This record gives sequence, structure tokens and C-alpha cells, in this order.
Amino acid sequence: MIKYFRIMIFITTLVCLEAQTINRYGTTTANFLEIGVGSGPTAMGDAYVAVANDVSSIYWNPAGLANLTSPSATFMLQPWLVDINMLFTAGAIVIPGVGNIGFGITQMDYGEMDVTTLEYQEGTGEKFKATDLAASFTYSRKIVSWFAFGSSIKFVRSNIWHSSANAFALDLGVLVNTNFFSFTGQDKDGMNIGMSISNYGTRMQFNGIDSYQPIDISEYEEGNYGDVAGQFRTGEWELPLIFRIGVAIKPIVSNFMDVKIAIDALHPNNNSESINTGISVDNKIPGFGVFSLRGGLKALFMDTPQYGTTAGFGIQLNYLGNKSINVDYAYKDIGILGNMHAYTIGISF
Repeated sequence: MIKYFRIMIFITTLVCLEAQTINRYGTTTANFLEIGVGSGPTAMGDAYVAVANDVSSIYWNPAGLANLTSPSATFMLQPWLVDINMLFTAGAIVIPGVGNIGFGITQMDYGEMDVTTLEYQEGTGEKFKATDLAASFTYSRKIVSWFAFGSSIKFVRSNIWHSSANAFALDLGVLVNTNFFSFTGQDKDGMNIGMSISNYGTRMQFNGIDSYQPIDISEYEEGNYGDVAGQFRTGEWELPLIFRIGVAIKPIVSNFMDVKIAIDALHPNNNSESINTGISVDNKIPGFGVFSLRGGLKALFMDTPQYGTTAGFGIQLNYLGNKSINVDYAYKDIGILGNMHAYTIGISF
């Protein structure tokens, strides 16, 4: 009886702890860092940490950049919600015996908005802009044929009218290639395991002339000096830290078609845990290139998900043997916020 009583107390304690889980919603800044880049990964439901093998690896898993065999570049346009535009551009070079080096820039442009005050709530006639920027420098290398690691140093800046905030962050990633579930018997077609930590860095605090305002230190006292120079002290906010772990397998590998299935588990510091799943069917066309169809499901098991299905396609055109040009498109369902489309062009040279 004592044994069963102890078990019941243990189970009750676990249930109570689960009920008290706090997901810290809305406690981070620079949340544009959570928006995935690259139309291919987006179409696969953001399940890419174990698939990463192109320039977009700078964002998903720095270790994936080690899979590049030639210099590459990519450019992505992602029109976001309410006339917000997101741009991502990146490039990488291969240095034999040293590793692969990449550089990427992500920019969010929120457009122009009206300046309003308590006195002029319909607008003062002035306009202001808000932008976000993240610049990454990435180094990646294969230690052995089946293990790669990578890291990125990132500078993050947010700007709104005359105020701005800066932060520095670090991304780390590893990618392991195994021979498990290899239907061809070759290691390169086996299961991949990927892990990454993104945006581990300093806090951001906004500062600028917008925080300087005249203050009446004795509002209800007549005859005092009512325009004392004052400054609002803003708080410091963490970056959106994300831990990803995922697996990818190739259940079909042939001379005409490859199929990749990926599953990622995410643990963020500002939301509940979730799972992303994706699939890519790559149809090989001899003498032409590859035509890919992709699909996925994002944010499964999240407490209050707004994401739904994702889909897209891509065309890889080969030229000069092992060089290629890639054109990709992605569609993402964001529930009550509508739908999003992303367009990407990449080239290897």
C-alpha cells in the first residue's frame, strides 16, 4: 500500500507541474528571427535541421553549410503580413582543407506609418519607418565524412523612428549522417540527425532621442517648472532562443526520383514545444535537372497554433556539368492571419 501511495503522489505531482507550465508568451524581442528562410525549407513545414545542405543552412543549421561543394548564393523575397516585406540574401564559398564560409543578411521592412500623439491621434502629418536586420557570419566543416559542425556569429539590429537596439548572438549546429534506414546500402542515403541552437546572445534595449521627453515633476502644482528634461528607461529583452533536433530519411532513392521525409522537434524560450514535418519528392530529369514537389505541417502539438499546411515546388536547372540554378516557391497557411508566399532564386558557380 505504501508503494502504491508513493506512485500516486508522484503521478499527482507530475500532473500539477504540467498544469503550471509557463510558456513565456511575448517575452522576447526581434521575433523576426523565428521566421524561416528559403522557399524549400518553408514548403517542407520548416522541418529542415537534418536536411540542411544549401546556403539557407546559415539559418537552419550552420553544420549543413559543410555539404556545399562549390560557391553558392541565394536570394529570397517573402512578402509577409500587412505589407511587411522580408528579404534574405546569402552566399558561401568553399575553402579546401579549411571549411566552408558563409555570410547572410535578413531584413524586415515594416513600411511607413503615421506618427500619432495624444494631441494628434489622427496623425501629425509625419511618417516613420521600422526595420529589423540580422547579419550572420558562418563557418562550417566536416570533421569526418559522417559528422559536420558549424557556428554563426550574428549581429541583430532593430530600428523604429529615432530609436534602435542592438544585440549579438551565436548559432551552433551539428549534422550526423548514419547508415540507418539506408535502402541503397550507402551511407549518404541513410538517416540524418541534426541539432541546432539559434539566437543565444545578449539582450536588446531600445534607446534614442524618442525616449527623451519633457516631464512635469509636479503635475498638480501651479507655478513650478513643467518642462523638466526626462528620459524613459526601456527594459531589456531576450532574443528568441530556439533549440531544434530532427531526423531525415530517404525511403525512396533511384535514378529517377528521391523522396525525403523530415521531422523536427522545437523547444523555444517564448512558446510551447512543437513538431514540424515535411516531405520532398525530387524528380530527376536527365540532361535537364530536378523538379521537386514539397509539402509539410508546421507547429504540431503547439498550445495555440496558427500555422497549418505548407506546400511548394522547385526547379533545379543544371549547366556546365555540376553547376545549377534553382527557382523555388512556397505557400504557408497562417490561420486567421491569412496566407504567405515566398520566392527564392539560388545559383551555384
